[in-house]
Amino acid sequence: MRLPFFVYGTLRPGRHNHDAFLRGRTRAEAPAHLTGAVLYEGPGYPYAVEESGGVVYGELVTAVPEAYAQLLLDLDRLEEYAPGDPHNLYERVERGVTCEADGRSVRAWVYVAAPSVAVRLRARGKLIESGDWPAR
Repeated sequence: MRLPFFVYGTLRPGRHNHDAFLRGRTRAEAPAHLTGAVLYEGPGYPYAVEESGGVVYGELVTAVPEAYAQLLLDLDRLEEYAPGDPHNLYERVERGVTCEADGRSVRAWVYVAAPSVAVRLRARGKLIESGDWPAR
C-alpha cells in the first residue's frame, strides 16, 4: 500500500530530518493530527505512544510516486524499524489521521513507540502535554 506518512517530530518542516529525507520527495505536506496517541520526549526526538484520549499534531506527507519505495525504506531505517524485530524502537502502523484544513480522515503510516519502549515511557517518560513536539 502506498499510504502517506504522518510525521510529528524531526521529519516535520523546519526540522533537520525534513530536509535530509523529504525535500524533493513529496507531492504534498499538510497539517494533521492523530487521535488516540500522546507524545513523550526522547533523546532529541519524540515518541508517539498509543493511548486513548490523546492527540498528536504533525504533518501528513504524501510522497511523489517515483520516490515512494525508496522513501519507505529510508524512513524505516531512520526510525530503526524492521518488521517483526523485537528490538525495534518504533513500529510502523496504519492509522487514521485528520487533516486540519478540512477535517477529512486519511489512512497513513505512523511510526509509534514499540511496545517495550511505550511501557518504559509510560512509567518514567516525560509527557509532552500539548501533543505538539515543536511547541513543547
